[in-house]
Amino acid sequence: MNAQQPVALVTGASSGIGQETALRLVDAGFQVVGTSRDASRLTAVNGLTFVDLDVSSDASVAAAVEHVVGRFGRLDVLVNNAGIGSGGAAEELSVAQDQKVFDVNLLGVIRMMKAVLPQMRAQGHGRIVNVSSIAGLVPQPHMATYVASKHALEGYSESVDHEVREYGVRAVLVEPGPTSTPFDGAMVRPEVLLPAYAQQRETFAAVMADSLKDGDLPATVAKVIAAAATDVKPKLRYPVGVTASRVSLLRRFVPARVFDKQIRKINRFAA
Repeated sequence: MNAQQPVALVTGASSGIGQETALRLVDAGFQVVGTSRDASRLTAVNGLTFVDLDVSSDASVAAAVEHVVGRFGRLDVLVNNAGIGSGGAAEELSVAQDQKVFDVNLLGVIRMMKAVLPQMRAQGHGRIVNVSSIAGLVPQPHMATYVASKHALEGYSESVDHEVREYGVRAVLVEPGPTSTPFDGAMVRPEVLLPAYAQQRETFAAVMADSLKDGDLPATVAKVIAAAATDVKPKLRYPVGVTASRVSLLRRFVPARVFDKQIRKINRFAA
C-alpha cells in the first residue's frame, strides 16, 4: 500500500453483496477494510482486511472508524451495506423487533455517517454509498418495518448529501431489486403468529421465494456499488437490475391508483 492508494470501508462484508463489493473495490485499486460482527472467522487477502463491527453500537462504530483512519490516515469511501430484513404482518411484530430493524438499517447507517464525515470533510473529499433497496421507494406487504427503514434511509441520505457537497463529499444510494442471497434466512420474524394473516403469510412466502430465485446475483449489485463509489460525477440514485429500474420509473410516472393495484396483483392480494 502507498499513501495515495484510496481506502474503502465496507460494512457487512462477510458474505453476499458486501463480500462481492469488497473484492470488486480491491480490483479497482482500493485498500479495503471489510466489517463483520466476528471478523476473526474471516481470512484477509491481498488488499482486503477485516475488523469487528456492530453497527448498532456507538462504541463499536467509533472503534472501527478510528482503526481505519489510524492505520491508513485517510478514508475515501464508506459503503453502508450491513442490513437486516423483516417478515410478517406489521401487527405481528413487536415494537422491540421493529426497533431492532431500525437500529441496524437506519441508525446503523446514521452512526457510520456521523463517524466518517469529520475525516472526509477534513480531507476535502469522500463518497458514502448507502445500500438501500427498491423497497425504499415502494410498499411491500409483510415487510412493513424493513420497507419503512429503507424509506427513511432514502430521505436521510438525500438530505445529508445536500449538506456535505460543498465539502467535496457525496452521499449516494444504491437500490437493488430482488437479489439471490440468503436474505430471507436472516429476517426478523414474529414470535406469535396471528391466524388472521395465515393466508397472506403463505402467499408472501411464495412471492418472496420466487423473487429471490430469479433475483440478480450479488456480483451484479457489487458492480453498481463500485460504480457509485468511483463515478466522477455520481448520480443520487443507482437502481440495480431490470426490475428495480422498471419499478423506479413506474413509481414516478404511473398514477397512484394504478400503481396500488399493481402492488396488490404482484403480491396476489384481492383487488
